[in-house]
Amino acid sequence: MKTFPMFIKMAGRRVVIVGGGEQAAQKTRLMLKTDAQIVVLSDMLDDELAALAASGRITQQRGTISTRDFEQTALVFIATGCPGADSALHGVAKAAGATVNVVDQPALCDAITPSIVDRDPVVVAIGTEGTAPVLARQIKTQVEQMLEPNLGDLAALAGRLRASAAQRLAPRLRRDLWRWVFGDAPRRKYTSGGVREAAQMIKQAIATGDFEHDTGGSVALVGAGPGAKDLITLRGVQRLQEADVIYYDRLVDPEILELARRDAQRVYVGKRPGCHSWPQEKITQTMLASAKSGARVVRLKCGDPGVFARSLEEIDALRDADIPFEIVPGVTAACGAAAAVGQTLTEREAIDTLILTTGHFTDGSAIPNAVKNLSPGSCVALYMAVAAAPAISTYLSARHAADQISVTIVAHAQTDRQIVATCDVASLPATLAQHGIKNTATLLLKLRKNTVPVNSAVPPHTAKTAAFRVAEGAMAHVTP
Repeated sequence: MKTFPMFIKMAGRRVVIVGGGEQAAQKTRLMLKTDAQIVVLSDMLDDELAALAASGRITQQRGTISTRDFEQTALVFIATGCPGADSALHGVAKAAGATVNVVDQPALCDAITPSIVDRDPVVVAIGTEGTAPVLARQIKTQVEQMLEPNLGDLAALAGRLRASAAQRLAPRLRRDLWRWVFGDAPRRKYTSGGVREAAQMIKQAIATGDFEHDTGGSVALVGAGPGAKDLITLRGVQRLQEADVIYYDRLVDPEILELARRDAQRVYVGKRPGCHSWPQEKITQTMLASAKSGARVVRLKCGDPGVFARSLEEIDALRDADIPFEIVPGVTAACGAAAAVGQTLTEREAIDTLILTTGHFTDGSAIPNAVKNLSPGSCVALYMAVAAAPAISTYLSARHAADQISVTIVAHAQTDRQIVATCDVASLPATLAQHGIKNTATLLLKLRKNTVPVNSAVPPHTAKTAAFRVAEGAMAHVTP
C-alpha cells in the first residue's frame, strides 16, 4: 500500500477548505457528515456555500491567505478550481505543517478522499490510491446494495449496549452474542422494521446469556488453497474470522492469516520435509486441548485437507475425543498447478483418467505404481516427488513411448515465486536442477490416447503428439 487507510477523529477539530465554487462545495458536503468545525477561505461563495455560512454550519473567512490560516487543522482541502492557484496554496499549507488534499492533483495530496458508504456509525471507505476513481464508485455501488439502510442504527444500538454486555458476559460469550446479533434473528428483525422487538431480544440475551450459540469448542480443517490468498473459499474465510486459535503450516501464504480476527491466536506448526518443527502427534494433541478448553480452532492446511495433508490422523483423534469438527475443502495443488499454466487435467478423447499420487512414501518406495503403470489416456499429478524425480525419470526413460509423455513442472504454484518448466522424462532431473527446484513442486505427467502403452513391446510411433511437440519446443522455459 502506498496509502494507509485510517479513520480520523473529527469531532470539534478544524477543517479548512480553500475555494468558493463547486469543488469546494463537494468537499464541504463530505465534511458536513462529520462533527468538524469547517472554515471556508474565499472572498466569494456560491449559493450553496453562502446558505451554509448564513445558517452557521460553516464559517467563511475572507482576505489574504497565510500560513496561520492552516495551523492547528485536522485536514486542509484546496479546491479553487484553478490548478496554478491550488499548487501555490498547497505550498503555503504545507509550510504550516498541514495535512493537505488538493482536488484532482494526486501528486500534491497527503490524504486521498475515498468513496464512502455511510451507514453511520458504520462507514465503509473505498480507495484506489487515486488510480481508478470510477472503479471505486462501482465498488461503492455494490457495497451500498449489500448493506441495509438502517444497519447503522442497529450498530449504534449495539454500541450503547456494549458496556452492559461487557459487565455480564465472558469474552467468548460476548463474541458469540454480537455474531448472533449481526448474523441472525436480531438483524433480520431489525431490517424488517421490528426495531423494538430486536432491541428487546438483544437486551434479554445480555441479561440471561441465553441465545442461540455453540457453547463448546470445535475444529475446522480448512484448505487454504495452493498459494494465493484469494483462492481460499468464502467458507474458509468465515471460519478464520470466527477462530480463537489458528494452527497453520509452512506453505500457507502469510497474507491468508490477515483474513482472520486480529485477536485470534496464531500458532505456527510448520513442517518441512525431513525436519518437522512440530511432530504430528504434538499438533494433534495441542489442537485437541484448545478445542476441549472451549476454543474455536482452525487447522489451516495448504491445498485441500483431504489430499496428502495427514488430516485423517487428526480427524480420528477428534472423533475419539467427541469434538465437533468440519472439513472445509480447498483448491488442491494439482488443480492450482494446472490452472497456473493454462492446462486442464483431463482432455476429451485424449485424457480420461486423472491420478493424484505422491512421490514420498514412508516405506521408502520411490516410484508410485501409477507411474509404473502409466497408460494412454492418463494424467498423473505427483505431489512431493522432487526427490523421487531421478528414479522416476530413469524408469520411464527405459519404457517404450517415453518420448510421448509430456512433463510439466510447477513450483510455488499461484504465488509470486511461481516457476513453470516443461521437459521430457529423460531431462526431468536436469530441468529441476536448472531452476533450483528442490521441493514445493507439482509434476504433471500426461500420456494421451492413441499412443503406445508404456509397457508395450510394440515399437513406439515415430510421430509425437501435437501437445508434446508444443511442450518440447518450449522445453524448460520459465514463467515468472
